[in-house]
Parts: sequence; C-alpha cells; structure tokens
Amino acid sequence: MKPLISNIVVAISGSDASINAAKYAITLARQYGCSLTAVYVVDTATLRRLVITNIFIEDESADYEKSLEENGERYLKYVRDLASQKSLKIETLLRKGAIYTEILRLADEKSADLIILGGWERQRQGRDIISEAHKEILVNAKCSVLVAKEEGIEKIFSRL
Repeated sequence: MKPLISNIVVAISGSDASINAAKYAITLARQYGCSLTAVYVVDTATLRRLVITNIFIEDESADYEKSLEENGERYLKYVRDLASQKSLKIETLLRKGAIYTEILRLADEKSADLIILGGWERQRQGRDIISEAHKEILVNAKCSVLVAKEEGIEKIFSRL
C-alpha cells in the first residue's frame, strides 16, 4: 500500500509564517521519510499588472524582479540550511509567474501528496497577494493542503 504522504511541496515567501511552514515540512519529511521540495515564486504576474496599470515603469519592474529573485535565493538557501541541520535532502526551486499557478504546477510535476503553506499572519491584511494565492491553492489543489500554524514548531524542530 502506498503511503499517505510521500512527496511534499512547501511554499516559501520569506515571511515568518512560511519559514515556520518550512520547519514543519522538514520535521514531517524527516519523521515519515518523505521527499521535500521548497519553492519560492517571484510574482511576475503581479509585476506585469503593475506595469500595465502604469504603477511601475518597465525599468522599475525589472529592478524589483531582480530584487525578488535575490530575496528568493536567500530564503531558499536558508531553508536548505535548515534541512541540512536535520540531515534531510531537500530540493529548492525558484519559479516565476503567478504564485498559486506555479505552486500548483510544481505540485502536479512532483506528484505531491501534500502542499504546506504558512499560516496567515495577524498583522498582514486579509487581501494581500500571499493570502489570495493561498486561497487559490486551497481551492484548486489536486492534493491535500496543510496550513502550518504550529506555534511551537521551533521547539519541535530543535528537538528533531
């Protein structure tokens, strides 16, 4: 019988909630022997909309996209380091496009059994881009989606 969970995708945005989701995913993958992929999506879809509506000019958009790529690489390196501390192999990917589209596409490509997202942070507005992406993922994912809200994940992660 196939295990209930064998392939996990965790979404990284750089928020504290997404880093906690990464720790949750690493813990789960380690405990159950799952493969784990972390993904950071540079939201080029929103950047294109900002250019079309004249909020950004092309040069500003290109500079901002480059900054987001650098941030994404830094966050993914941090997640690789976290996994390495727990002797867990992890694949990290930086994608470009609409956040939810790329996460769902990756989940399909990896035949993911589970997508892990960070919980909503209280100080963030309910209508921000990440919250909208999470809603789209929850509605459209073909596999289970877990919203990691474990407040004690740091303690659990440190004991792993």
